[in-house]
Amino acid sequence: MMTSFLDQFASPSFPGIPLIGIAIALPWILFPTPPSRWLNNRLITLQTWFINRFTNQLLFPLNVGGHKWALLFASLMVFLITINMLGLLPYTFTPTTQLSLNMGFAVPLWLATVIIGMRNQPTVALGHLLPEGTPIPLIPVLIIIETISLFIRPLALGVRLTANLTAGHLLIQLIATAVFVLLPMMPTVAILTASVLFLLTLLEIAVAMIQAYVFVLLLSLYLQENV
Repeated sequence: MMTSFLDQFASPSFPGIPLIGIAIALPWILFPTPPSRWLNNRLITLQTWFINRFTNQLLFPLNVGGHKWALLFASLMVFLITINMLGLLPYTFTPTTQLSLNMGFAVPLWLATVIIGMRNQPTVALGHLLPEGTPIPLIPVLIIIETISLFIRPLALGVRLTANLTAGHLLIQLIATAVFVLLPMMPTVAILTASVLFLLTLLEIAVAMIQAYVFVLLLSLYLQENV
């Protein structure tokens, strides 16, 4: 039973060819392309408004040098939201439940922020490893602790996104299985469980959007320290 529950997180293949590439490329196919005419339809207008609001809120604390990341952050945000939302549909695969994919996003982007800080302002970047006013005997210990916490950041980014989505999918499948088992024996309890399943699905939709936002927000905070 536990093996069947975890099968949903295995990368699909047909026949023997991994289909995760199609799952990753699908969101870009679904996005509407802006037409050349002056007046856009409601979907493109809503999409443009959402991206503009998100970009303004995300880049407001950053200086002008950090605004070069606006296109990357907005694209990553929309991409993660779309993948997470598509993964809630029946008989679909969620690539962001794979830790390897999330680490593939987190490590290069985090490393880019660190490299930018070391190149533009190395004194300030290294100063984050040692808080001001630290007693001399604690300096070696704090440098080691801050260095470890610095290298844990990309791992925390990937694990947070993977764990939240995996836990939500497992919980939905467990409750859905309980509904099918209880329906012939206790219909009333099954209906109550189905209502809980509906509320949990709404919660997972919110989690899918929030986790994508948190992923990009933390990257912007790491960039803020280095620009």
